[in-house]
Amino acid sequence: MTSSSKVEGLSITPASVEGAPRSSPLLCSLRTLLVDAALITGALFFAVLMRFDGVLPAEGREDFPRALALLLAVRLVALVWLGLHRWSFRRSGLNEAVRLVMANVAASIVFEFLRLVFFARAVPGQVVALEFFATTTLLGIHRFAPRMARQWYLEQRRSRADGALRTLIVGAGSAGDLLLRDLMRGSGSPWHVIGLVDDDPGKQGTFLNGKPVLGVIDALPELMTKHRVTQVLIAIPRLSPERTRHILSLCRHQSVSFKIIPASFAYLDEKISAAMLHDLSPEHLLPRDAIAFDHQEVHRLVSGRRILVTGGAGSIGSEITRQVAGHAPASLVVVDINENELYLLVRQLQARYPGLPVSSVVADIRDLDRMLRIGQEFRPQYVFHAAAHKHVPLMEDSPEEAIKNNVFGTQNVARMADTCGAERFILISTDKAVMPSSVMGASKRLAEMVIRNIAVTSRTTFCAVRFGNVLGSAGSVVPLFKQQIQAGGPVTVTHPDCTRYFMIIPEAVGLVVMAGLGGYGELCILDMGAPVRIAELAANMITMTGLVPDKDISIVYTGLRPGEKLEETLMSDEEELTQQVRNRIKVARSPAPPRDFDLQLLRLDRAARAGDVQAVKLTLQDLIPSYTPSKPRNVLVPGSAPLMDGVNPQGAGGPRTPPLPLGAEQTASA
Repeated sequence: MTSSSKVEGLSITPASVEGAPRSSPLLCSLRTLLVDAALITGALFFAVLMRFDGVLPAEGREDFPRALALLLAVRLVALVWLGLHRWSFRRSGLNEAVRLVMANVAASIVFEFLRLVFFARAVPGQVVALEFFATTTLLGIHRFAPRMARQWYLEQRRSRADGALRTLIVGAGSAGDLLLRDLMRGSGSPWHVIGLVDDDPGKQGTFLNGKPVLGVIDALPELMTKHRVTQVLIAIPRLSPERTRHILSLCRHQSVSFKIIPASFAYLDEKISAAMLHDLSPEHLLPRDAIAFDHQEVHRLVSGRRILVTGGAGSIGSEITRQVAGHAPASLVVVDINENELYLLVRQLQARYPGLPVSSVVADIRDLDRMLRIGQEFRPQYVFHAAAHKHVPLMEDSPEEAIKNNVFGTQNVARMADTCGAERFILISTDKAVMPSSVMGASKRLAEMVIRNIAVTSRTTFCAVRFGNVLGSAGSVVPLFKQQIQAGGPVTVTHPDCTRYFMIIPEAVGLVVMAGLGGYGELCILDMGAPVRIAELAANMITMTGLVPDKDISIVYTGLRPGEKLEETLMSDEEELTQQVRNRIKVARSPAPPRDFDLQLLRLDRAARAGDVQAVKLTLQDLIPSYTPSKPRNVLVPGSAPLMDGVNPQGAGGPRTPPLPLGAEQTASA
């Protein structure tokens, strides 16, 4: 016995499920036309009986069969002519409904003309009008009722299924319409759509595919509470970061998760589907527009050139190698002291670009002789110098290492570029080099001065590219916050007013390549957009995971650590902004190094080699007047968590700063 399941009159049998035997298209078309013929016949009988109060006049009975035959012929020909005999009971929509009405109108016009010629008295005009409305209604029910019944059944099954996500869609435009259609078609969709929200006043109170537009975006908190919503789908592909952050702030006290249609799918006008939904990420929150690159211009700059990248296994360095490798350089040399990450990176490059000569070199940039040998062996034309110590608090504890690596390591690589006749040298700098309060920032500022000093007598073109933090780099706040959220918190932030500039790694590196190889000037500054409050970023990241800040996951303010500032700047007062050379790239002119620069470097070198921390900082102050060494301190704000045992920066009687994981609330720019 064949089993079937019935849901309030709707029979779902095995013959109707996926994979069951299907009838041939010809047989399906004939079956559809036979049902249409029966419905048209019934519509004519209905019209005649309505016109004559249930009794057909004697003078019309003789002509009625001929009128019926003629009507059937005309209507069926019209249906076949517009292809309505080949009907998809699952995919039909507005276009098919319009074609059905057009077929009925055309058939009624033809039938009216024939009626006037052959049996005007037997079939009155009122019968033709009544028959048109009855036929259109019955054929519409015949064709659309199965789809509506199936959608109703799937909706009921979704709403009653275990783990069903009660969902609101943000955006009732074309993307929201297409997304809703796809969600309602899919039998395995986990989303039970309650309705939509949109700020367009004309859409308020309307329905989209049977789902109501419940209100404006600002009504999200009330709607989510009222309808017990657990999922928000953002169907506005080009939603601005400001609006995205606004939506998150509205939902901050609701336990809901988020997905979004990325902007990269905005051009797919009629192909939006649930498969395109991505988790909302910190990249969607950056307060600036995405950057479009001219890949042909990059290809012209890179193609056929010998390129060397130091620090190639790091976050910025590895992205530089990936981007330049895609533009057919003559050779690519990747230098790093981290042999494990270097090995993995080079394998990836060789697998992706099998014809590209890629060399991996394990080397320490602090070894001048080693750098010179590398330069003589590979003769690079372009040198990207991304190797550096970047962690601010660690460099405060070991300032001599920051000097050895960031200052004299840079000097060694720059000398290598000069000696081997490289055309361009690009230093990856940081916003922490501006009016530095940390040894790391001061060392990077000094590195900028070092390459400028060498450039005076060198044929190599030297350029420093300065920018802020990058999302997702090693030691940055984003992966740290993710780890802390996954562990159940707390999320640690130094200060509620702390701000940083952010950019995603591919965009930052793309601008570095354009700025460094474009020959614009000795110091290029990337436009990072508006700064981001770290506390707001932490709260938004908690909200994006479906948790409530300070309820499910607490935010703990730990106080600024040595070397950290509340906010960073990209240019100091003493630097003159000369021009914006292109989108997102500005050129600045900084003061020349002091006349006794070389002697001061020797003094700094001796202090670093001797491990004399005080002498290192005093020399940095002499070289960089804007450098203000930070004193060990602990700035806690009201409402922060109790202090834990840890490093005591103020002596035995001072407050203790809780130890943080490496990279907490700090991202270097290189």
